[in-house]
Amino acid sequence: MLEKSTLTFLERLKNNNNREWFKDNKQAFQTAKENFEFCVQELLDKIAEFDPEMKGTLAKDCVFRIYRDVRFSKNKEPYKTNFGASMGAGGRKSMMTGYYLHIGPTDSMIAGGAYMPTGDRLKAIRQEIDYNLEEFESILKDKNFKKTWGELEGEKLKTSPRGYAADNPAMKYLRHKSFIAHRSISDKELYSKQFTSKMAKHFESMLTFKTFFNRALSAS
Repeated sequence: MLEKSTLTFLERLKNNNNREWFKDNKQAFQTAKENFEFCVQELLDKIAEFDPEMKGTLAKDCVFRIYRDVRFSKNKEPYKTNFGASMGAGGRKSMMTGYYLHIGPTDSMIAGGAYMPTGDRLKAIRQEIDYNLEEFESILKDKNFKKTWGELEGEKLKTSPRGYAADNPAMKYLRHKSFIAHRSISDKELYSKQFTSKMAKHFESMLTFKTFFNRALSAS
């Protein structure tokens, strides 16, 4: 289970985001990181029970570094104030869609889908939706999917994407630049002994959603 001390560390880091404090609290960071990675591995193992593509995926390959790249950012704080893991087949560097876990003091969540795919990847997803609109809508309207994730989220174009007529029946989806399913995690869920089991159950309800996008990307 996720330890309260892990969130406590992130809260303290949020209030002391500098290298000197981090150096003095390096052991607390290591303990928190290990706890998060343990939860991610447990979650990965449970996901693999219903998603064979995830078998053998390791937490260490999915968890993001806590160090921020500040080279092109106005925000020069050196550290992220959350732990995150992108759980695709092969880890965070996978080119396929997967499952996402984000733990922070005030913004814990799980998510999945395609976040800001570029170039040919976005083109392939739009084509898949256009060719298979009925299937895509049936995924989004599935009772378990809607109960868990609600509506499709993600940044959209203000106009029709190039190559598609404005009256295309799939236009409400084709305008998306990201295709995201998102769910917030309450503190009660975070500290539950069944945390990873509950999150795995939520992710299971998006398996067909994830598979739809990966089919498109595999063909691109």
